[in-house]
Amino acid sequence: MKQLSGLDATFLYLETPTTFGHVNGLMIFERPNEEFDPYAAVHAKFASLVGELAPLRRRLVEVPLGLDHPYWIDDPNFDLDFHVREIHLARPGMVDQLADQVSRIVGRPMDRSRPLWEVYVIDGLDTGNWAMLTKYHHATIDGAAGQIMLNALTDTVPDAAPPGPGPDWEAEAVPGSIELLRKAVINLAGHPAKALRFQTRLVGQLADAAGIDSVGSAASKAGSAIKSLARLGKEDGPKIPLPTSSAPPTPWNKTITGHRRFAMRTASLDNVKRLKTATGGTVNDIVMAICAGALRQYLLAHDALPDGPLRAMVPVSIRTGDEEDPWTNRVSAIFPELPTDCEDPLDRVARCREAMLDAKRLLDLVPASQLGDMAQVSAPVLSTSAMRLASRFGLAHRIAATPFNLVISNVPGPRKPLYFAGAQLVNQFPVSIVTEGQGLNITVVSYLDRLDFGFIVDRELVPDVWDLADMHIDEIGRLMEASGAQWAQEPQPAAPRRGPVRAVQPGDAY
Repeated sequence: MKQLSGLDATFLYLETPTTFGHVNGLMIFERPNEEFDPYAAVHAKFASLVGELAPLRRRLVEVPLGLDHPYWIDDPNFDLDFHVREIHLARPGMVDQLADQVSRIVGRPMDRSRPLWEVYVIDGLDTGNWAMLTKYHHATIDGAAGQIMLNALTDTVPDAAPPGPGPDWEAEAVPGSIELLRKAVINLAGHPAKALRFQTRLVGQLADAAGIDSVGSAASKAGSAIKSLARLGKEDGPKIPLPTSSAPPTPWNKTITGHRRFAMRTASLDNVKRLKTATGGTVNDIVMAICAGALRQYLLAHDALPDGPLRAMVPVSIRTGDEEDPWTNRVSAIFPELPTDCEDPLDRVARCREAMLDAKRLLDLVPASQLGDMAQVSAPVLSTSAMRLASRFGLAHRIAATPFNLVISNVPGPRKPLYFAGAQLVNQFPVSIVTEGQGLNITVVSYLDRLDFGFIVDRELVPDVWDLADMHIDEIGRLMEASGAQWAQEPQPAAPRRGPVRAVQPGDAY
């Protein structure tokens, strides 16, 4: 029995009837031959991995009354058939039909009485390919751990040996309420000391980061550190956008429903690298500039463009590689501004570069490892109640204030081809999370020579998500023209959809 860390448990406390804590990935595979049975191959592979990968076999045990963080145990009632499922698309099996199925699946909560994962084999795509949708709860893995899971799931050669039976494992008995309450009392008795140590250490680190020497007391250290941080926003110092003020309102920063829409698009990574070279930025700067330009166009089309820039939350991995347990969250975040108020594409790239640098400086001031300590001493029952009240009363809509507008994540993926039971991976589309007041999430994963964009939104707040996805690809063409960069790969038309399809624009690729 292993207790969840405070950060892992936070992704459970965030859940409400409309907010779900699972992260997902949609992988598209070629079919190696006509006889290939993707469901049988997926079922056999996961059967071989259950004894090897702890997240596949462990389930939650909640502490009575929510007095402490939950525990993981190896499920005594594990049932692989519950977790591995099969779906066939209706004809013709076009890309929007696939996206609709993904939207329905990710818009359902997970059963906490079982291990928190599901896998869907989706067949019947019009291209002859097949898809695998993985659904893991964020309480058990983060993005980096998801890549570890991907490596265990796939092969680097097409003719790898078929999976064997896998290592044996032993189920654990479900602990009783008395045992869990006894552990909770012991942990709670230590929390005041933990909280005090955390606060003292954080104040000292803030003071050190601000260059304060030989301060006599913790109180004076805190006061001096706060004054130094305040000076960082003035003209004579680096302009770090502290996420303490409200971000401007947008159509998707409102109370969300439990329904989702999903869209996906692909761009050439080589084209983005050409833009990186032409503008002097990084690949991540270009991705942020693509998002800023596309969101500007979307908001202009809806007559909803704020006067000031939007603000993004960008997850940052803080893994060192020395973690004893890879199946836990090691993630922090930065909060760069998105220059949607800027009309010139090249100026947007420059401002994105500066915003990312400034936001990273702020992250350095507060060591990310200490944010996990803050979550560790939080009260589970208070965290859960606060989220449910915010959702029930629609506080995101009533208060009309949010520290950031959306989540944008850029995850580096494998640069060599991957295979599953001989089937080559073609695309790896991320399907992330939307939360209360944040009805839009954009996640990008690189694979081989391309960038795969995944757009997950609240169905009511961003009903035209495919238009938004197309605008991101259009923005690449706009940046190529503005920078004078040469195409490394000529743009290709997007995959056809059942509904009205826009005319192909410069920069479209799929």
